[in-house]
Parts: sequence; structure tokens; C-alpha cells
Amino acid sequence: MKKKLCVLGSINVDHIIRVPYFPKAGETLTGYDYQIAYGGKGANQAVAAARLGADVQFIGAIGEDQIGQAMKSAFEQDGIDTSPISIIPKQSTGLAMIQVADSGENSIVISAGANGELSSDLVAQHQSVIEQADMLLMQLESPLQAVELAAQIAKKSATKVVLNPAPAQPLPESLLSLLDMITPNETEAEILTGVKVTDERSAKQAAEKFHQVGIETVMITLGSKGVYVSQQIEDKIQGQIIAGFRVNAVDTTAAGDTFNGGVVTGLLEGKTLDESIRFAHAAAALSVTRMGAQTAIPTRQETDQFLLEKQQ
Repeated sequence: MKKKLCVLGSINVDHIIRVPYFPKAGETLTGYDYQIAYGGKGANQAVAAARLGADVQFIGAIGEDQIGQAMKSAFEQDGIDTSPISIIPKQSTGLAMIQVADSGENSIVISAGANGELSSDLVAQHQSVIEQADMLLMQLESPLQAVELAAQIAKKSATKVVLNPAPAQPLPESLLSLLDMITPNETEAEILTGVKVTDERSAKQAAEKFHQVGIETVMITLGSKGVYVSQQIEDKIQGQIIAGFRVNAVDTTAAGDTFNGGVVTGLLEGKTLDESIRFAHAAAALSVTRMGAQTAIPTRQETDQFLLEKQQ
């Protein structure tokens, strides 16, 4: 029996435009390569996990519009169980305006739309989905009360709770103490622990703060340097940096989401934490070589092939 993953999170339609550099206030730039793509951190992570081989159920919300329906159909084509996705009356599907500079960096503005209506009540309606899952993966583009309630339900039913605390914001200890794993980047780690993460030593300090509130596994993503992973098993803490793969990046939009989807997929399959991170690094490396969010997420076959080539 394949282990089950429940993803709770946001669904956005992304409007992407490439720019030579980010405009200053009052400046008008000519962009190019405009495209509409499917995004949202929750959706990206659900799609990544599904394409990489996980059995995914997705709790989310869309508006009463065609784009929401089109996205729901696309999730189904990726093999995701969309029955826990709610349609919110008189509301639009979430939207993101993304500028991608020629340097590969991106700048994003979001309108929550239906994502803002993913309430505790909606989460309660899908309690059994969380209870039956082996793992629950969440981010912070959904209302915090809903995220915390889902974590509480998961904790009671021995479902492992993984939080990707993005976009960055302070979080109550009542939520942090429910997590089994947290996957911040350097900025998010600093906001949550007060430790400025610049190298392995500061990443270790930040990880220890997370362990102090009861989080067993901490993964701090360090961009091109890889990921600092720290595990607390009983009284012992073991930490190390696991390097990523070097590729020519064209768009980093969904790299972190692909990484998160990859890690949980690996763990659900019984891979070790190190193997799961390496697998996730491979999927994320492939994703940055392509434009867009979900359009850039690789399949399992592509990821396994990439890893095979790297071993030779």
C-alpha cells in the first residue's frame, strides 16, 4: 500500500513576465515572454509530489471562475485527488503577478482570492483526509487558524506534520510545537528564530532554536549552497549541509516547492532523510532550468534519470 500525502495550501494563477531588471518607482519597462501559468505554493507542492510519485490528496479552495476549474482539471491529470478542493461562491481564484529578471531572480505580488477563505471550518470538513494521511504538508499562503487546526488534527492521529513556512511571517509556538519537520529558507529561519543565517554555524544555531520547541527535523535551504539538515533524536542533534546540483538556472519560481514535494515523496517511500534530500535536490535542479511554476516541475522518470547521470 502506497503511503498517503495530504497537502493543504494555496492555488494561484500566475501571470508571469520577463524583465531586464526590476523597475524602480515611476519607471515603465518593456517586458517580454508574458505567460499565464498555474501556481500557488500549495498547488506547486502537491503537483511536485504527485509527478514525483506520491499519492496526493489536496485540500484547497478555488473561486467561481473558469481558471479555477481548469486548474482543478490539470491537478486531476497529474493524478491528484481533488475531492477536498472547495469552490468559494462569489470569489475569484488566487492570483500572482510575477516578474522574472534576466538575472533569474523573481519578484511576486499576490491576491489571495479564494485562498483567503480556506477557513478552519473547511479544514474541519476534511478532517478524515488529514487523519488517514501518513504525512501532512503545508505552507503559509492559507489562513493561519486553518494551518494550526490541520496540524492539531494531524498530531492527534499520528500523521506527520511538515511545514514550509513561506511566505515568511512570525508564527506562534502553539503551531511550531505541533510540527515534525520544518523547511525554511534563510530569511524565514531568521524571522522565526532571530538568528541571521549566513553559514553552517548560524544555520546550526537556528536549527537548535527549532529543536527547542519540539521540532525533530529541520531543513534550512541555503540557495546554491544546498540545505542544512538537522535531526534531533532523543538528546542527540546531528546536523550537516547536503549540497545541491549545479545547473544553469533560468527561473527559480517553483524550486523551493519542488524541493519540498520531493523530500516528502522520498520519505513516504521509505528513503532515508539524506536520500530524500538528494532526490529533492535533483527535482529542484531540473525545475530551475525551465520557465514557470508547475510547467517547470519534472516527472519521476526525469528525476531518476538526472540522478543516474550524476552518479556516472
